[in-house]
Amino acid sequence: MPQRLPAIALWTAISLLGASALGGIALNRGESINAAWFVVAAVCVYLVAYRFYGGWIAARVLSLDASRATPAERLENGRDFVPTSRWIVFGHHFAAIAGAGPLIGPTLAAQFGYLPGTLWLLAGAVLGGCVQDMLVLFCSTRRDGRSLGQMARDELGRAGGTAAMLATLLIILILIGVLGLVVVKAMAHSPWSTFTVFSTVPIALVVGVYLRRIRPGRVLEGTALGVALLLLGVLGGGLLGSWPTLYAAFDWDGRALAGFVIAYGFVAAILPVWLLLAPRDYLSTFVKLGVVLMLATAIVLISPEVKMPPLTRFVDGTGPIFSGDLFPFLFITLACGAISGFHALVASGTTPKLLARESDIRLIGYGAMAAESFVGVLALVAASVLDPGVYFAINTAAGVVGADPTAATATITSWGFPVTAAQMRALAESVGEVSLFGRTGGAPSLAVGMASIFGSAFGHGLLATWYHFAIMFEAVFILTTLDAGTRVGRFIMQDMLGAFWTPLGRTSWYPSVVLSSLLVVGGWGYFLYIGVIDPNGGINILWPLFGIANQLLAAIALAVVTVILVRSSRARYAWVSALPLAWLVVVTTSASLQKLFAADPGVGFFAAARELTAKLAAGALPPERAAIAPQLIFNQQLDGWMTAFFLVLVWVVVIDTLYRCLRREAVGAPRSARNPESPYVRTQLP
Repeated sequence: MPQRLPAIALWTAISLLGASALGGIALNRGESINAAWFVVAAVCVYLVAYRFYGGWIAARVLSLDASRATPAERLENGRDFVPTSRWIVFGHHFAAIAGAGPLIGPTLAAQFGYLPGTLWLLAGAVLGGCVQDMLVLFCSTRRDGRSLGQMARDELGRAGGTAAMLATLLIILILIGVLGLVVVKAMAHSPWSTFTVFSTVPIALVVGVYLRRIRPGRVLEGTALGVALLLLGVLGGGLLGSWPTLYAAFDWDGRALAGFVIAYGFVAAILPVWLLLAPRDYLSTFVKLGVVLMLATAIVLISPEVKMPPLTRFVDGTGPIFSGDLFPFLFITLACGAISGFHALVASGTTPKLLARESDIRLIGYGAMAAESFVGVLALVAASVLDPGVYFAINTAAGVVGADPTAATATITSWGFPVTAAQMRALAESVGEVSLFGRTGGAPSLAVGMASIFGSAFGHGLLATWYHFAIMFEAVFILTTLDAGTRVGRFIMQDMLGAFWTPLGRTSWYPSVVLSSLLVVGGWGYFLYIGVIDPNGGINILWPLFGIANQLLAAIALAVVTVILVRSSRARYAWVSALPLAWLVVVTTSASLQKLFAADPGVGFFAAARELTAKLAAGALPPERAAIAPQLIFNQQLDGWMTAFFLVLVWVVVIDTLYRCLRREAVGAPRSARNPESPYVRTQLP
């Protein structure tokens, strides 16, 4: 006992510090609050949860065994299954899961105020998201690295497995389409941003060729080269103003940029993984982790004041960025920062094929998700240190407040968030942009917030450079996920096509690669196009669908692992996954029903389609909007029917889960008859 006293004292101190910081954030009213407390509270919560809850799950629920050979060791082939250092696997996993969600979701959710988002990011991650990622990674590792879809077919049977596979594919299309929209909104009519983001593609190719052909194995050299070129890309964009012809050449509108993103997604899906995907993932790991540490350090150093109130008037569901009440729309808006179904695809994809030790599952599954949630907290802080009027001016579409700057600022000021056209004009000039009005999608406002923090900490005179550095950082986050998501979607599509003609199911057959990639990219490209042509900015219509789809996918993943826990003599611990599953089912069902049946056009898909149809028939639309109204009406109806379809598929999975967990055979059968885990083999690794 005396030997444990220092550890007990340390963890008691961390717990008390975290509780004090969190209490100050939650109970503060009417006084300014220091943003550094958000960092302190988050770090303490993650440390305590990782040490105790994550440790308990690892030891008692999963009984992780470091002596057990993993699929990476048993099936090593030098290509897919390769035992890898735990820290390299951590970096790979973090880079793959950390997409736009933890950046954009918290930024958009700031319209409710800073408090609801902060509380859910912390609680949702440690009790839901980290648990899901850890359990899925464990289940896949014990089953030779099988994918979520394959495990669903094995555990849920024909009906549940087919529903899970189909839902997974369709949800991926929506997720990638919305991520592409965020990139487009960040680059539209911003030559500096467009040049910087475009430059990341040839940089990844150069690094790929350098490490594969020119200097094989010289990882440090390739890293230094890639990071240096990325920084030059940011600085080079700032020089475009000196060459009017080049400046105009990179001044692209939304539709042109959507075409670029779609073409990029297709090329990335069919190129060899070493040429583009691997070097981009590798570089993005350094950029992501480096910028996150820089941002956290800057917040602690300068301790900026949080200007967003803890709760805003828009908790009643009348928000201008997206409509809907605090419950359930906060929980589907934050999505990835708290719990994300997309992570389950990664945790049952490449990651289990790289694990050298089963004991690393807690670090990589629970730890990487905690790190992503921390990114979400930092994004929320970056949005909340902006003047609220500036925040709403950037994130609210012209279709809501008007295209005229004076009229837009007057409307926003009338909401109780003062802002002037001159203030917005000066801010745009300081970050090297023509205008910041109506830059929906969350990325521009997040970049402004990050630039403000970086400028105060490391040099305010470089505000424009910091802004575009932040845009590049966000784009790297998003395009990495777009790469990985498109490939995952391609594999699922090939698996489904193989049921009709066997050669189409071969992942290495090039005609199948091209065909399946075209189908997947065409699917998410359509949703990207929907967002680009939407006069309300696209986010209002697509982000709720994105959040619902992502949380439904998480529900599918938790349903699968719940069945596995029950059928592998761990039924007494099934509540670990069943409780977050029940919460997600309640939230997503509530949100889906509101999006389907709400009479408010700002909330309901079909209500919005009916309102637009009536206005078009009455001739009440301006000519430019009347021209695209039929497409917008169809898109709203399509989103509604897809939401209904997803809801039915997920309830099929949930009902199948309940049936298989409750039926007598699942609990009463001999373990050997119901345990599909790979047999124990002792590791030979040193």
